[in-house]
Amino acid sequence: MCGIVGAVSGRNIVPVLVQGLQRLEYRGYDSCGVAVHAQGLQRARTTSRVADLLAQVRDDRIEGSTGIAHTRWATHGAPAVHNAHPHFSHGPGADAESARPGRVAIVHNGIIENHESLRAALQAKGYVFASQTDTEVIAHLIDSHYDGDLFEAVKTSVKQLHGAYAIAAICRDEPQRVVGARAGSPLILGVGQEAGENFLASDAMALAGVTDQIVYLEEGDVVDIQPGKYWIVDRAHKPVTRAVRTVQAHSGAAELGPYRHYMQKEIFEQPRAIADTLEGIEGIVPELFDGVGVDGAPGAAAWRVFKEIDRVLILACGTSYYSGCTAKYWLEGIAQIPTQVEIASEYRYRDSVPDPRTLVVTISQSGETADTLAALRHARSLGMEQTLTICNVATSAMVRECKLAYITRAGVEIGVASTKAFTTQLAGLFLLTLALAQAKERLSPGDEARYLKEMRHLPVALQSVLALEPQIISWSEDFARKENALFLGRGLHYPIALEGALKLKEVTYIHAEAYAAGELKHGPLALVTSEMPVVTVAPNDALLEKLKSNLQEVRARGGVLYVLADGDTRIESSDGMHVIRMPEHYGALSPLLHVVPLQLLAYHTACARGTDVDKPRNLAKSVTVE
Repeated sequence: MCGIVGAVSGRNIVPVLVQGLQRLEYRGYDSCGVAVHAQGLQRARTTSRVADLLAQVRDDRIEGSTGIAHTRWATHGAPAVHNAHPHFSHGPGADAESARPGRVAIVHNGIIENHESLRAALQAKGYVFASQTDTEVIAHLIDSHYDGDLFEAVKTSVKQLHGAYAIAAICRDEPQRVVGARAGSPLILGVGQEAGENFLASDAMALAGVTDQIVYLEEGDVVDIQPGKYWIVDRAHKPVTRAVRTVQAHSGAAELGPYRHYMQKEIFEQPRAIADTLEGIEGIVPELFDGVGVDGAPGAAAWRVFKEIDRVLILACGTSYYSGCTAKYWLEGIAQIPTQVEIASEYRYRDSVPDPRTLVVTISQSGETADTLAALRHARSLGMEQTLTICNVATSAMVRECKLAYITRAGVEIGVASTKAFTTQLAGLFLLTLALAQAKERLSPGDEARYLKEMRHLPVALQSVLALEPQIISWSEDFARKENALFLGRGLHYPIALEGALKLKEVTYIHAEAYAAGELKHGPLALVTSEMPVVTVAPNDALLEKLKSNLQEVRARGGVLYVLADGDTRIESSDGMHVIRMPEHYGALSPLLHVVPLQLLAYHTACARGTDVDKPRNLAKSVTVE
């Protein structure tokens, strides 16, 4: 699911392949491997880190000028060496347990939905399977169609695949050729700057420092790369030319500096990330959201789109979904536009009522989230063509497929648990709210000036919140001994409670749930004991007095409260009530401040429990499978 790198060259390409995997490590993975053509096929695989793979290829002296490499996040089959990519084909009469390589080697991102029927058909032909993966089916299928031309074998094979895939394949009998294909999972072509080199990868970042000349393959494309040349056919297998773009990809191998983990570093980068995201914004104008269409041409003018739409539909997953839930309060409260927020993975599998006057907003850190892309395409198939994305990667599929876009400038986020991507998404969504309000003539000049002033002050306000870290560390020492926690919020801060609970469970493995505080007595109160810490987000807003009543309900049952309170809320520390005072009340933008202590709480609790903070178990950074 995670990372693909492939290359043809006139030099030993193994260091480039492994370095490409290192640049993709931030996505999360549980195994990795590399295969090269070196008088036949050679392979190395491990369930350890890419650094261990590098040591293995050096010890085994694996070298070659043509190769493929992969980091895997397990879907079919446990994280084990025999399930790690690359996979070899093992034709009729072959011994899959032997060290002898087969004729075809393959790496694959995605899920093949008809793998079981294909497996049965291939086994009936005598093919031997060495793994539980759906990927191995593709290797055998290509081998079964191979008649001296790998490109033709791949073209024939992909016609039989149902599901999502990005693949790269090499063949024992064709020493300087890599063939790739994609449908529902990203794959790019890198045009080499060294003589005769060409590359395939799942992400331009994998090729940072190797080439900045990138071709984004479209749905159904099959690509053939050889030394000094390449060609592409579309889903109908007709020759096609795709534009070569110059892409300045940034390496994921950022320096940690004084920080222990990337998650901590990225939490502290939020003031700069917000400042960068808002840089150059002098006023609220819809044109801030003009984007680039699928064909690379300028997107439709945002002003016209915003004037025409009557409602908003937000599609997102995970942390991005919670940013969308927060934006619903802004869009309905400030812009007065009816807003629906849908979990992308659920939206396209239920009957819904489409409205062509809807602005479909997708939110994604990577811009390659498979469920969100699929939901976007489903919405468009229903006739909702006005689309906009809030995204951190300007070259991503999400940006290319939406008419309008706002690119956040969080920079590379390496920690799997999203932090600065979330707050920059909130900043972009707040700008979207103001732009829509202006287009609908619901934003006065005085309100615009006030909101802009508050947004420009956000980096300073965030620095003040980060200064609370020592107090958060004290809380984390208590949380490290717990196995369950409740998070409470009301109104605009309920999604922030949801995000806080998500962060805690992601990196600490503590079971955490979040509720709208008014729901406490409708069930969750039964869970409250002295062993169940209750984290509460308590801004000084219209619901404060209601929230105070909810806090008393917890205290009356012996619960222990951990409250993030604005300074003027008159909530004081006492027995069973731990209070951290926020530096200032920030009104509608308060969620951007209140989420930061929750990020720090999750981070320091994870440190106290000794978990792998940046690469939590079972999770991946960029979820490119359904």
